Amino acid sequence: MSQTITPELRAWIVQQAQAGCTPESVLAAMRRAGWDEDVALAAMEETLQAHVAALPSAPPAPPRPFLDLEGSPRALDAGDRIVPVIATLRRPRLAVLANVLSEEECEALIALAEPRLRRSRTVQTSTGGEELNADRTSDGMFFRRGETPLIQRIEARLSRLVHWPVENGEGLQVLRYRPGAQYKPHYDYFDPAAPGTARITARGGQRVATLVMYLNEPARGGATTFPDVGLEVLPQRGCAVFFAYDRPDPATLTLHGGAPVLEGEKWVATKWLREGEFTP
Repeated sequence: MSQTITPELRAWIVQQAQAGCTPESVLAAMRRAGWDEDVALAAMEETLQAHVAALPSAPPAPPRPFLDLEGSPRALDAGDRIVPVIATLRRPRLAVLANVLSEEECEALIALAEPRLRRSRTVQTSTGGEELNADRTSDGMFFRRGETPLIQRIEARLSRLVHWPVENGEGLQVLRYRPGAQYKPHYDYFDPAAPGTARITARGGQRVATLVMYLNEPARGGATTFPDVGLEVLPQRGCAVFFAYDRPDPATLTLHGGAPVLEGEKWVATKWLREGEFTP
């Protein structure tokens, strides 16, 4: 006697799938109920294919900054220079790069920034303002976007490198870490649950990627650490580490920090990238 795949059977199969039952367990239940195995398999396949096809399609993921690492290239074209790729990770999406800045550019950034350095501050999550934070003991300053021809050249290079508009970047920040200075592990994105985040993101949306460029090399210490994945990036003049985070969530594995400088000084330039156009 032939068996008919009824609407009731189809509805039951969908209910089992939505409840998290495995295909094997659904098939076994149908066989116990007297269904021929071939008919049961056909019913499951046809029903689930039709159900999936009827589901609304997910909206496309928004674009994000990225490095073109398809095919594991040895170097990337940044427009006015070739940037060698030293190492990469898939989770988090991270790359260590060389030759992002020239020695002359590193020295010029330090010279321009040094007279303007002040004790570094962090975002005050309750208000969206700034505050001193014992976890961050560097000195720092911000350049305005496009402030000098040097800054314009670097911003254009970074924009091409990570496929992201210049206007979606915050101003370049230069930081100096003296012996003992550090920045304890933290996330660069803004906590969606914090009261001050709405005020911060009104100026360009969430942060979605970070580029840390090393302007010098301390004698000891000062690595950029990623505790979730056990990675340490040692400062090398002109090199950089890029990492992206597609959502403001610890699951991105982008917890990172600046380890204490043990000898000498560490200078870095940081570029934070936003979802949309950043307005100072």
